[in-house]
Amino acid sequence: MIDDLRTATVERIARRPAGAGESARASRLWWERAADEYQAEHGDFLGDAEFVWGPEGLTEREARLLGSPAQLAGRRVLEIGCGAGQCGRWLRTQGVAEVVGIDVSARQLQHSRRIDEEVGCALPVVQADAQRLPFADAAFDVVCSAYGAFPFIPDARAALAEAARVLRPGGRLVFSVSHPIRWCFPDDPGEEGLRARDSYFDRRAYVEEDGQGRALYVEAHHTIGDWVRAVTGAGLLLRDLVEPEWPEDNTRTWGGWSPLRGRILPGTAIFVADRP
Repeated sequence: MIDDLRTATVERIARRPAGAGESARASRLWWERAADEYQAEHGDFLGDAEFVWGPEGLTEREARLLGSPAQLAGRRVLEIGCGAGQCGRWLRTQGVAEVVGIDVSARQLQHSRRIDEEVGCALPVVQADAQRLPFADAAFDVVCSAYGAFPFIPDARAALAEAARVLRPGGRLVFSVSHPIRWCFPDDPGEEGLRARDSYFDRRAYVEEDGQGRALYVEAHHTIGDWVRAVTGAGLLLRDLVEPEWPEDNTRTWGGWSPLRGRILPGTAIFVADRP
């Protein structure tokens, strides 16, 4: 079945429930095929060793949501959904003692290895599903994810509980996702993308299917309230919810994100939480 899905093409778009296994399989296969194009198109914006929270261009260097350089020094950090390792590699340049990245896609991790060799800064990485982290309880001081795995996981509560499990007491979790309000609007960077069309409360996943109804891409939708309840349900304390504004000097269009939409609608939500 996996081999068949590798060569399958998208035949239709559906809004329907998608389970944990189906979502993980679809994400892995989709990113195996999309990684090359994604890195070629967005690699310059992301940088080789930079921590960018979303299409608005807000960086961790500016925001310091994970903590100050002094607070991060000597810490152990896990990045979930690391892609080509740009964020984790930047953290290594900031004096963080140990950074590990995980991603569901082997091809994304191959790009991480390529950049390691190009810049001379290696990031340890593991291929793994964010829904089942291969680490011991309380193994990390900080867990972070910049548009990593969380947008693609159907069970927000379970995902955050797993992230909290590997976080030590006193540690911090910070993650960014597509702002939930964006699900009301077509994924169009132009005028059409400013017209509300769908219900904010329709929590069915966006699924791209092949001709047999098998998922080739799955993106989950959770409201702001869903995310807040998932954070607190994991035993974490929500410290901040950041909605980056679109800066005047960002003229880039990235999929459905654009200066036109970004100056009217929030595109990214960043949740900052601590484990007591």
